[in-house]
Amino acid sequence: MSLKLERKSFSFQLLKSLKTSKDLLKEKKGWLIKVSDSEGACGWGEIAPIDPDEMKRCDNILKTIATKTSRETLEKKTIMGPGSLSFGIGCALAELDNLIGINGEGKWLKSPLSAVLLPNNNSLLDQLDLYIENSIQKNEELTVKWKVAVEPHLVEQKLLEKILEKLPINSHLRIDANAGWGRREAQDWIQFLGQDPRLEWFEQPLAIEDIDGLVQLSKHAPIALDESLMIDPSLKDKWLSWQVRHPSLEGDPRALLQEFQNGKSFIAISTAFETGIGLRWIHHFAALQQKSPTPTAPGLAPGWCPKSSLFSNKPEVVWEAA
Repeated sequence: MSLKLERKSFSFQLLKSLKTSKDLLKEKKGWLIKVSDSEGACGWGEIAPIDPDEMKRCDNILKTIATKTSRETLEKKTIMGPGSLSFGIGCALAELDNLIGINGEGKWLKSPLSAVLLPNNNSLLDQLDLYIENSIQKNEELTVKWKVAVEPHLVEQKLLEKILEKLPINSHLRIDANAGWGRREAQDWIQFLGQDPRLEWFEQPLAIEDIDGLVQLSKHAPIALDESLMIDPSLKDKWLSWQVRHPSLEGDPRALLQEFQNGKSFIAISTAFETGIGLRWIHHFAALQQKSPTPTAPGLAPGWCPKSSLFSNKPEVVWEAA
C-alpha cells in the first residue's frame, strides 16, 4: 500500500525543570508525523525521545524514509525501533487502520484523575500544601509522586518526615529513585516507610540491571519497575508487581493495547511530556488502565507543561502550532 509520510519538528520548555538522579530535563522536542493514504484517510503520531542518543538515531532513521513510502517500510521501522520512533509510527498506522479514533473501533477515552508530581526544589512543601488543600476542597483522592536520589540521603529523609507529617492518611505516595539508590539506601527507606499505608510503591529504587536486588526488595515493600523495562522488555512478562509504563517511549502502542485487551494487571501509565497528539494515546491508555483489575492513578504531571495549542486534543491544531 502506498502511503505519504509528512513530519514537522516541535519543541517546548517545561514550566519547571525536572531533576532526577540521572539528568535535568528542561525542554522536550521531537517530531510530529502524519501518515495518509491515497483515499485521504490519515493517522497522526509523535516521536519525541528524551535520551539525546536516541534523538540522533530517530533523526537519522526519519531521513531515510521518503515522503512517498509504503506500509511495509513503516511496519519494518516499528519493529527496528527505537521505542519512541516505533510509538510514533505505530500511532499513525493504528489510527489510519481505524483501530482507534473518531472513525475507529475504539473512541478516544478521557484520562482519570492524575497523580501529582512534586517539584524537587525549595517550593516542594509549599506545593504539597496546595495539592492537599485542592484535593480536600474538591473531595478528590490525592496521589503524590516524589523523585528522590537527587539530594543527599539524610537531607531527603528529613524532608520525607515533613512530607509524611502533612500528607493525609487516605492519600497515596510514590517514591521514584530513578535507579539512583544502592541496596543499603533502598533498605533504609523501606525500613522507614515500608509499612506506611500511604506508600503505593518505590519506583525503580535500584540500578536497572540489578534485578536480583529488586526481587529481594519486593519481598519487603511494593516495588515498581520503570527503566529496567526499557532495557529488558522481556521483564514486562516476568515482573509480577507494578510496571510503570511510558507508552511514548517504549514502542508500538498496538502492543500495549493488546495487553489491556488481554486484561493485564499492575500496569501504571506515565507521561513523558507529550504534545496533544501523543497525549491522546496517554489519556486513552490511562482510561483503559482504570478498567483493568488493578486501577490506579496515572502519572500525567499536571502543571508541568505550558498551555498552548501544541497540547490541543485536535491533531490538526497541534500540527499547525508546531
